Amino acid sequence: MPYPKYRPLDRKKLKTVSIKDRRSLVHLADFPRPCLPDADFRQFADSLPPYLAARDLRELVDLMAQARQKGRPIIWGMGAHAVKLGLGPLIIDLMQRGWISAIATNGAMMIHDFELALAGHTSEDVAGSLLQGNYGNTEETGLFLNLALKEGREHGMGAGEAVGYYLIQAKLPHLEHSVLFNAYRLNIPVTIHPAIGTDFIHYHPMFSGEVTGALAERDFQLLASIVSELDGGGVFLNIGSAVILPEVFLKAVSYCSAQGIALENFHTAVFDFNRHYRPLENVCRRPTARGGKGFYFVGPHEIMVPLLAAMILHRNP
Repeated sequence: MPYPKYRPLDRKKLKTVSIKDRRSLVHLADFPRPCLPDADFRQFADSLPPYLAARDLRELVDLMAQARQKGRPIIWGMGAHAVKLGLGPLIIDLMQRGWISAIATNGAMMIHDFELALAGHTSEDVAGSLLQGNYGNTEETGLFLNLALKEGREHGMGAGEAVGYYLIQAKLPHLEHSVLFNAYRLNIPVTIHPAIGTDFIHYHPMFSGEVTGALAERDFQLLASIVSELDGGGVFLNIGSAVILPEVFLKAVSYCSAQGIALENFHTAVFDFNRHYRPLENVCRRPTARGGKGFYFVGPHEIMVPLLAAMILHRNP
């Protein structure tokens, strides 16, 4: 042999155990029945196997229900895709039913939601417009949103409240489809956390970094106040934000802890189409280290969020 120092292990010395005595994680008794053609959604949900992501989704929905019963907040952190993919009506319905206590989002979601309220369409063709000098030059969006933020500062508002207030005053033609309008109407706090330079309204002639920064500061303080109520069973969801919202949420948790506010036994979940470092660490793992639980669901928002909503509305008591 070329390697005389190493010899194959003797298989005759292997100790085996009977399958009758071995611990198994999968049992036929736990297998669900298939979903039949005439089944309703609850029967479909019951047909999901009780393992891995399906088990976790059921557990998350139960924890959200417990948060409602305890009066703990259910905070929905959302990137722009939640609105761009047509999930606004679903989110509005959940707000109306009491499954959303507050919304935290970025500047892009504000833009898309506003454009839908204004014009009934949104989402530019970036690839086709970027090098032509046409991308991000939309006059109405840049003008009206910057005016809304400026007016909001004069009234001591944060950005989420300022845009909601502006939408009500402006009476735009598609208001019923706006998440920000409906949140304001339902008195559900919305906090907007922009990064200057990431949104095209930041280079509109009406833009003011001073105004945007002042409103972002107010919204961070508001979010931290809501986060401070998570202790004892609240839930924070991060849907489609890979960097900004995970960082803002972590800093809100840190800010509360630095003030001696206990944050224990609350729960978090990430929904995204890729697994990212910051959502995993800053949402799922680090904040829930004292008795809570973090979940990470990977899949397209346009499938996973409607599935979550349907599971919430059809959960078994």
